Amino acid sequence: MPTSRSYGDACGIARALDVVGERWALLVVRELLLGPQRFSDLRRALAGASSNLVADRLRELEGRGVVRRRKLAPPANSWVYELTEWGWELEPIVLALGSWAVRVPLPPAPTRLSATSVLIFLRTCAQPDPKAPATVYRLELDDRVWTIRTAAGQVHVEPGEPSRADACLRADPKTLNALLDDPAALDAAMSDGSVVAAGDLSALRRLFQAVTIPSPAAPSAWSG
Repeated sequence: MPTSRSYGDACGIARALDVVGERWALLVVRELLLGPQRFSDLRRALAGASSNLVADRLRELEGRGVVRRRKLAPPANSWVYELTEWGWELEPIVLALGSWAVRVPLPPAPTRLSATSVLIFLRTCAQPDPKAPATVYRLELDDRVWTIRTAAGQVHVEPGEPSRADACLRADPKTLNALLDDPAALDAAMSDGSVVAAGDLSALRRLFQAVTIPSPAAPSAWSG
């Protein structure tokens, strides 16, 4: 059931937690930082939460004005959730939490890692050479396709197929996370079949090598 619990505290921090402090709420926000998502996409990314719990968090966030639901135009015709303008103001807060947590130990295995978490890390921590040519990548993670574009020292990530791609990679999120930590492992990952790569492999290596791992040493992505 959706909750309307409140701290009853006039402090702005407490009032913020009244809105996004429920369990899984900020991870829903995290999953929407790269664009609209269907309920099924969110449910798969937040595998540790039940369908009812994800639905409750979405209803609460929608009721508070953080998230909205809309129907995509034909031919998709599917309903998606996306951040409102106010919801987008949470982005630097969520990213700062991820950076702050590099000293927090991983939870006991087995752990989960969503594609969005890895891609947010890539977008945030990669520093491509501004003089390198603009490059388009097609990444397939957990049966979902993402477009990565690098140009003028910036990384842009968006869901969906690119119109063209200089390089393509298919992997699971944890394998991609490991490659961001150790780009030299790409050849071994291709050999053992954990990665399927095509196109300009030097461009892929260039993308992975552009990532700067936060200090102190910690897992690359902000797992959820």
